[in-house]
This record gives sequence, C-alpha cells and structure tokens, in this order.
Amino acid sequence: MGARAQAILPLALVVGILAFLWTEFSLNFTFHWYTVQDHLSGGGSLGLPHSFHLILPTAFIAWGLFFCAGGDNAAFGKIVVASVFGTIAALITMYLSYKTADLPHFWGIALWVGIFAFILVAILIAGDWYYVAGTFPAFAAVFLWWIATGLDGWIPNGGGTKDSVAAWAAKGGTGAGAGAGLLSTTFGWVWFDTLVTLLCGCILGIVYAKGAALITPKPKAAEG
Repeated sequence: MGARAQAILPLALVVGILAFLWTEFSLNFTFHWYTVQDHLSGGGSLGLPHSFHLILPTAFIAWGLFFCAGGDNAAFGKIVVASVFGTIAALITMYLSYKTADLPHFWGIALWVGIFAFILVAILIAGDWYYVAGTFPAFAAVFLWWIATGLDGWIPNGGGTKDSVAAWAAKGGTGAGAGAGLLSTTFGWVWFDTLVTLLCGCILGIVYAKGAALITPKPKAAEG
C-alpha cells in the first residue's frame, strides 16, 4: 500500500464510522426515541417528532466547514461562532419577513435576507476571529429547514403543527412540511433545531480530528 493510501485510509475510516453513528443516532432520535406518539405514518413505523429534533444533513454542513476552516481547535471555535451568528440572523429574518410581506410576496423575505447578508459580511470589520465563510452556510441552513418544514409564519398555517398529535391530525396527517407534515415546525424551533444540529456537526469535526490523530501513522524518523 502506498504512502498516500496509508495516510488517507485511516482518516476515511474515522469519517465513515462517525457518519454512520451520527446518521443512526439522529434519525432514531427524531423519529423513534423522542416523539410525541409512535406509529403515525403510513405503514405504522414512524412517530410524530417533538418540536425539538435533530436534522441529519445539517450536521454535515458544519462538519464540512470545520474541514474548510483548518480542521483544528481554532476551526472548531470559528464554526461555533459562525453557527451562532448565522442562525440568529436567520431567526430575525424569518420573523421580520412575514411581518413585512407574507404569502405570496417573496420580496419581504428577499429584503431581509439582503439586509442581513450585508450585516454578516460587515461584521468582518470586527477582526479575523469572525469566519464569514462559515456564517453564510449556517444562515442558509436555517432557511433550508424553514422551507422543508412548511415556511411557518410566511405561509398562513404553513408548518407550525408544533408537537401536537391533534394539530397534526387536524391537517389530515398531511401538514405543510416534509414527511406528510411530520416535520411541520414553527420558525422558532426551526432556528433552534438548526443551531443545535450545527453544533453537533462541530463536535463531529473535533472528534474526527482527535480520532484521526490517534490512528494516523507517524512519519518515521530520518536515520542519522
């Protein structure tokens, strides 16, 4: 096996194991372990998630950003800060968007996205501790989940079934959100779920870095 393969394969192994564990944990947490009531979906195998749930792909966004930021302790701090700044900006944007213009007018969303995009870049003035390349994906991750779960607030009665079985059933089990309404979520919980899951991705990154350092072959000392 070549030196390149010997260096890369241990890293790939750690990534593969962590990716498997996160996927298994997050999906079971959301649809089996922390649910309001089991056996709601067609086929009777999935439960209705609480308002708090873990978003499988969102953690991989933060994990990838961790790699981009350097893959070390400093990168962990940068992505944590970026996740907080980006998601809070998105939370305020969601709130102001539907106060400005609701369905079917997209300009209210576009206006506040533009304003907060400007603000998030302008914060670079404060110093190099701020990693704007991580803030934008965190900002976008909230909107991705907001759209997937029914655009609560902007669409009247869209999303927002909270964690109530009665609310879900009142929509005929087909609420405005992914999974026949199983993931219809109020915008406040969209923000919180996204932030927590991004932080989980940061933890995956630092665990990867520490684990990879332990199993990566050390270079042989040069002979005198």
